Amino acid sequence: MNPLATHPFRHLLSSMVLISGALLAPSLGTAQEVPKRGGTLVVGLGQTPRHLNGAVQSGVATALPSTQLFASPLRYDDKWQPQPYLAEKWSVSPDGKSVTLNLRRNALFHDGKPITSADVAFSIMAIKEHHPFRTMMEPVEKVETPDPHTAIIRMRVPHPAILLAMSPALCPILPKHIYDDGKDLKTHPRNSANVVGSGPFKLVEFKPGQSVVLERFDKFFLQGKPHLDKLVIDQNNDAASQVLSVERGTLQMLLFVSSANDLKRLQTNNKLHLFDKGYEGIGGLSWLAFNTEKKPFDDARVRKAIAHSMDKKFVLKALMGGFAKESNGPIVASSPFAVPDVVTYPLDLKKAAALLDEANLKPNASGERFKFSIDYIPSGGDGQKIVAEYLKAQLKKIGVTVEVRTSADFPSWAKRVASREHDVTMDAVFNWGDPVIGVHRTYLSTNIKPIIWTNNQAYRNPMVDELLNTAGGLLEPTKRKAYYATFQKIVTDELPILFINQIPYYTASSKQVGNPPQSIWGPLSPFDDVYLK
Repeated sequence: MNPLATHPFRHLLSSMVLISGALLAPSLGTAQEVPKRGGTLVVGLGQTPRHLNGAVQSGVATALPSTQLFASPLRYDDKWQPQPYLAEKWSVSPDGKSVTLNLRRNALFHDGKPITSADVAFSIMAIKEHHPFRTMMEPVEKVETPDPHTAIIRMRVPHPAILLAMSPALCPILPKHIYDDGKDLKTHPRNSANVVGSGPFKLVEFKPGQSVVLERFDKFFLQGKPHLDKLVIDQNNDAASQVLSVERGTLQMLLFVSSANDLKRLQTNNKLHLFDKGYEGIGGLSWLAFNTEKKPFDDARVRKAIAHSMDKKFVLKALMGGFAKESNGPIVASSPFAVPDVVTYPLDLKKAAALLDEANLKPNASGERFKFSIDYIPSGGDGQKIVAEYLKAQLKKIGVTVEVRTSADFPSWAKRVASREHDVTMDAVFNWGDPVIGVHRTYLSTNIKPIIWTNNQAYRNPMVDELLNTAGGLLEPTKRKAYYATFQKIVTDELPILFINQIPYYTASSKQVGNPPQSIWGPLSPFDDVYLK
């Protein structure tokens, strides 16, 4: 029996099938192709992970290697349907307050020890305590382990996104016998060296800022997989160098490509497939985030003045080459919970100047009202910096001086923003398939923490807290949407974040790569099906 057929989230997941991206290239494989065994696949990524443990760290840089090293209870196909992974079957209680996972009996960790329900229980509770997405596992009260192959997740309220939260990038299953040693899980030495995982590949070498080298785990619980002998993740924040490498064949896949110039160049290369399928679950948004604890950004009039200084149509067409779509709110437009009734800020420099006058930020003798800095993710391609430079020029027209500030690397940027030492920053933040997982974390006042991709804006609104907490406990999509509609209207009016565009992520893949990952999680899925022709 399909476990999806009987659980109370079926109507929600079915509605989410409508969320699908356009595939630019034709099908990248056929049912007749037989995957070949062997070979080394080298993939390029423009970010460097601090470590490899996705249970305590969010973000693409960590998730990519973590999903290869660690298995999760479930995985998802390209139609938003959950599929067996470590759990060969599962069921949700009629009241939506518990999930029973029946684990495979042949699953081993890389050190040969069996994966049991105790490891699942340890991992889920560790994720709840340590992962930046605190809302993702917040309803979980405990995980019962009646036998070594059964784990029962008990929740205080129904959790509409609990199955999505069991996905590879969000729920890596860790070895309890290694990590339950009293050491801080966030800084545990086994996060980076001598990593023992549960996934299709095991760690050979991790050189921060250079590469992660993985090799086939011969005792992986899915027979005959993975097909590759080795998987190398090349970390290089020089986008031009990586594009050249994939063109030359030094890289066989380049992931999360979003630069308009790079996309224009790659789409003319007949040796490559360029496609955006596989990023639907990620739901990336690019925005300008204000540190509302700092003056003058504690004043909504100042935030709105900056919003009225931006011509989004120009940004999308001229700066992003027409590849990106506009974003006007916190929920990605492809989500069933997105609504069009939000507050928008068309280009109007006169109105922007008037708002600054109202906020008592009038020009001095030299015509300057105030100055501030805009940070951006240094490894985010050139898109963020270009938008920041454009906004610098626009704000100069209304007497605001902007410094576009560069960080040495991604960890430096993340530390600055997480500690709220910034004024304003460009950012790329994901919806992660459901608002409970990827949206709530940015706006709940209870999630203002010195951790990147939490509520780094220090935004506080008790009504927003109530709306999100209520919506997060509802199973019925129509009721959830009503709460999210009010939330979106409030947030776009108070504007702790200026929403700019949906991020146009693409994968550039050599035609020699078979079965490139195209589930809803795309590159953040296990590469056990990928092969070289």
